[in-house]
Parts: sequence; C-alpha cells; structure tokens
Amino acid sequence: MTIKINGKETETQSADLGQLAEELSLPAQGTAMALSGKMVPRQDWSSTPLSDGANVFIIKAAYGG
Repeated sequence: MTIKINGKETETQSADLGQLAEELSLPAQGTAMALSGKMVPRQDWSSTPLSDGANVFIIKAAYGG
C-alpha cells in the first residue's frame, strides 16, 4: 500500500504502526509517531492499523547543543 511519511509517498507492507517502526528501523527511544494529525502512544503502535493513503508523521529527538 502507499502511505505518506512526513509528506513523502512511501510503499509499505506494514499493517500497523508497530510494523512500520520495525520496517523503518526506528530507534526504541526518542521517536514519536502521529497518524492523521493525532499522536499515537508507543504502547498503541501495534494496535493502530494503517490503511492505503494514511498520513504518518515521525518525529525523532535530536541530541546536542
């Protein structure tokens, strides 16, 4: 299916946000995801389904000064 990640169309086979995090090798800490403008708690990623055309926003924490 085709979804948008941070505004860029992306092909994925992931059925939910948890699988998408694994597919993208997102770090276990310092990452947040929103689906259709709503933040999704990490514990809910695996129970939050994706559908064709979904709009996902991924935020990664940056370190440094």
